Amino acid sequence: MTNEEDAGSLLLDDQLCFALYAAQRAVTAAYRPLLDELGLTYPQYLVLLVLWERGETTVKELAGALRLDYGTVSPLLKRLEGAGLVRRERAAADERSVLVAGTARAEELRERAACLPGALLAATELDGTEAARLREELWRLAQRADAAAERPH
Repeated sequence: MTNEEDAGSLLLDDQLCFALYAAQRAVTAAYRPLLDELGLTYPQYLVLLVLWERGETTVKELAGALRLDYGTVSPLLKRLEGAGLVRRERAAADERSVLVAGTARAEELRERAACLPGALLAATELDGTEAARLREELWRLAQRADAAAERPH
């Protein structure tokens, strides 16, 4: 089958979206035992990655970085706060804005989490070059899909 024929196929295994969905589920499942040792879910891990990278940030900026809406981020933050991993407070300069920061406990987890990316590469038998190439291709696809979603249809 040619690429043009693939593009019009309604077979499940020919769907790019399904291949991405299956890969995402498989990667999340591979992370699960590693994250269980830290007491985190995958979405909670992503929140902490942003906070470890950026430090204190607003809920709005955090949601943007994760490409999630406020209604999805808010319950994640509530659970992380209950676990003593983040603190939330109103910004002094703008009462409408909520600041989020990791706690000392989150910093301790950061040290334990440092092995996760390497462990995933080892588990999937990807080397650094393959992972970098795949990540670049996926980001390029995400940019194209974002642009397509913004175009009027």
